[in-house]
Amino acid sequence: MPDNTTVHWVGTGLSTGPGLAGLSRHARVLVWGRTAAKAAGCLDRLDVRGEPRAYTPDALAAEIAPGDVVVSMLPGTEHPGLLRICLDNGAHFACSSYASDEIRAGAREAGERGLTVLTEIGLDPGLDHLFADVLVDQAVRALGSDARVTASFTSYCGGVPAEPNEFRYRFSWAPRGVLTALLSPAHYVEQGAKQVADRPWEVARPLEVDGERFEVYPNRDSLPYISQYGFPPRWQLDTFVRGTLRLDGWLDAWAEVFDELRTGDPGRITELAAELAARHPTRPQDRDRVVLAVGLSATRADGQSWSGRYSLDLTGEPGASAMARCVSLPLAHGIGELLADALPAGLVQGAPDPATAGRWLEHLTAQGLPIRSSGAPDRSASPAH
Repeated sequence: MPDNTTVHWVGTGLSTGPGLAGLSRHARVLVWGRTAAKAAGCLDRLDVRGEPRAYTPDALAAEIAPGDVVVSMLPGTEHPGLLRICLDNGAHFACSSYASDEIRAGAREAGERGLTVLTEIGLDPGLDHLFADVLVDQAVRALGSDARVTASFTSYCGGVPAEPNEFRYRFSWAPRGVLTALLSPAHYVEQGAKQVADRPWEVARPLEVDGERFEVYPNRDSLPYISQYGFPPRWQLDTFVRGTLRLDGWLDAWAEVFDELRTGDPGRITELAAELAARHPTRPQDRDRVVLAVGLSATRADGQSWSGRYSLDLTGEPGASAMARCVSLPLAHGIGELLADALPAGLVQGAPDPATAGRWLEHLTAQGLPIRSSGAPDRSASPAH
C-alpha cells in the first residue's frame, strides 16, 4: 500500500487499547470519537500519535482516500453502514466482530473491487480462531486427513473480574446484551450428534484450566467453524463446542437472574439489565481478567492419539484492561498485515491459513500476550480436556 495510507479508527470504547499505538508507527492514524475531545482523550490515554476527529458518517466519508483502512470499534449493528462507506470510497474495512450476513454480502462486493474485509480478529472471535487453526493443522499432520479419527474440540473464553465478587461478574458495557445472549440458542456437537440448547446456561458444566475450576456453556452456532477450522470430512467429531467461560459459582450466583430470563419478558429484561449493571458495575479501581482455553484431542482407529491445547490468562490494570489488550493487539496486527498487502481481497476471518495463524501467534506472544501451548504434531498424549 502507499506510504500515505490512513487508518481510520472509529470508536474509543473499552476495547480500544495498545494495538492502536503500534499502528500509529506504520501509518497515519485518525481516531474518530463521539466528539473530537473524546477522541483526543483516547489518544492521550494510550499515548498514541494520531489526529482526533468527531465522528459522523459524512465527516468520515469526506476524509477517506482510496486504499485507506476503516476500523470499526462500534457495535455490530453499525458495521454494515461503515462497510458501505468503505465500498463507496475504495477503502478496506476491519473489525473484531463476527461476520454477519450483511458483512458477508458486502465482502463479496469488496472482493470484486480488490478490497479486503477483515473480521473476527480480536479476542473471541480472534485469538480463539488462531489457536484452533494451529491445533487442527498439527493434529491433521500427526494423524492424517484420510484416516478414521475421532476428535473432541472445545473453545471457551470469558471476561471476568480479577477479584471475584459475590455475583461472580461485573458489567462493563451493554448489560442488556449480556442477558439477551443467554437467550440465544446454542448449536454444538456432543456425543457425536448435533445439539441445540435453547437456554445455554442449563447445559453449563465445570471446566478446569491450569488447576482452576470454571463454569462453561456453549454459545451461538459453533457448527460453521468445523469447516472453517479445517477438520477433515472423514474425521468424526465426538465434541465440538465454542462457548463462554465464567468464574466458579456463577450458576448459583445468577439463579434468580435465570428465573427472570425464563419469563422472556423483553421489558423486564431491559429493567433487570439496568438493575444488575447498577448493582455490579466495573468500578475505576477494578481489574478485569481474560481467560481463553482451546483444546483438541484426537484418536485414530489404530489407537494412535494426539492432543494439544492453547490457553491465555491475563489480568488487567486500572486504565489498561486485559480486554483492551486482547482485542486491540490481534486486530492491529491483522491491520498491519493488510497494510503490508499480505491479505487477500474479499472476506478474511482471522488469519487466512494455519501457517499465517502460527506466525501471528508468535508476534502476539512477543507483544506480551501470555499465550501458552502444549502438545506437538509428532507426539501422542492424553486428551487435553
